[in-house]
Amino acid sequence: MTPHTPLSGSAISDSSGSSDPSGSPGSSEATGAEYVLSAAQLRERGVTGARLAARCRAGGPWQPLLPGVYLLRRGVPTGAEVLRGVLLYAGRPPGRTGGSVRPYGDAVLTGAAALALYGFGSVPSPEEAGAVDVLVPRTRRLRSTGCARIVRTAALPEPVPVGGLPVAPVARAVADAVTVTADAAGVRLLVTEAVGGGHCDPATLVGELERAGLLRRPYVLDAVRTLLAEGRSRAEERLYALVYAFGLPEPLWNVELRLPAGPGLGPVDAYWPERSVAVVLDVPPGGDCGPGRDGDAGWAAGVRRREHLERLGITVVPLTPRKLRDWPEQQAMVVGTALAAAVDREPPAYVVALPR
Repeated sequence: MTPHTPLSGSAISDSSGSSDPSGSPGSSEATGAEYVLSAAQLRERGVTGARLAARCRAGGPWQPLLPGVYLLRRGVPTGAEVLRGVLLYAGRPPGRTGGSVRPYGDAVLTGAAALALYGFGSVPSPEEAGAVDVLVPRTRRLRSTGCARIVRTAALPEPVPVGGLPVAPVARAVADAVTVTADAAGVRLLVTEAVGGGHCDPATLVGELERAGLLRRPYVLDAVRTLLAEGRSRAEERLYALVYAFGLPEPLWNVELRLPAGPGLGPVDAYWPERSVAVVLDVPPGGDCGPGRDGDAGWAAGVRRREHLERLGITVVPLTPRKLRDWPEQQAMVVGTALAAAVDREPPAYVVALPR
C-alpha cells in the first residue's frame, strides 16, 4: 500500500489480498483520517480481533498508534494522523449535540497542538512536540499515554472546528500551553503572537490566564504586563492616526477629568471639551493583572467611571485595539457621530481636563 494515497477498500484486507466486506472507511474530515481508525470503527468494518492482531504483528501492514487506535500503514505517523489518533483515544463514542454529530465525542484539542492548527509559528508541529494536549471532562477515567496528554477540566470549552477537528478557543489553548511552559521567553512568544497576530483580544487572554491561576507565576505576569503596555502603545498610535486621517477635530490627548475642586473622574485617551465627548481605549490595565487581584473588578470599576461621566453629560466612546486595527473607518464614523450629536445635547456639567 502506498503510504500517502487515500485509503481504499483494499487497505482493509488480509495478507492474501482479499478485501473485508466493509470496504472503504469513507471520506476523511481532515488529512490523516484515512489511515487512523479505532478498534470500534474497525469492528464496524468487519475486522475481527484476530485479524487485527495479525496485521499489527511485526512485519505486518498496520501498527498500534495508541491504545485502541491503529495506523493502517507502516512508517512514522504524520501530524494530522497523530491528532486524529489522540482524539479517537480520548473521545467517547460519537455523540449528537445540538443536532450535529461530534465524531470525537467530548475530546477537544488544546495547548500547543491546537495553536499549531491556528497557525502559530511559536509552537512546534504535532510531529515535533512529542505530546498532544487533549481536554476531557474531569469525570473521565483516562490516562495519559504515548503522545496523548490528558487534561481534565470541570468545564469543557465550546470547540472551534479547525480542519475538521475540535479545537479549544485560542485564549484557552494559550493558557493550557502556558501551564506546561516554564520558559519565560516561550511564554512571551505565546502571548505576543496570540494578541499581536490577531488571534484573540487582550481582555479575553488575560481573563483566561487569570481563570487558570497563571498570573501568580511571576514570568507569566511580566509577559502579560509587557504585552498590555505594548498593546496600549499601538492602540494609542492608531487612535492618533484615525483622528488625523479622517479629519476629526483635534482633541485633548491623555487627560484626567475631574470636577472643579472635586474628586477625579478618571483618565480618558481623547477629549473634546467643547463637545464633551471622550474616547476611552478598552485595554486591560496592567495593574489589574496581579496575584490575588480580580481582573473583573478592574473592568467593573472602569464601567462605573464611564457611567458616572455619562450622568454628568459626557459622551464616552469606548474603542478596542482590535476595532482600531481592523475597522478604522467604522470607528471614525462612531466618533464623528458622537461629536455631531453633541451639538444638540443639553450643556453638561462643567469638568476640568488636566494633563496626565
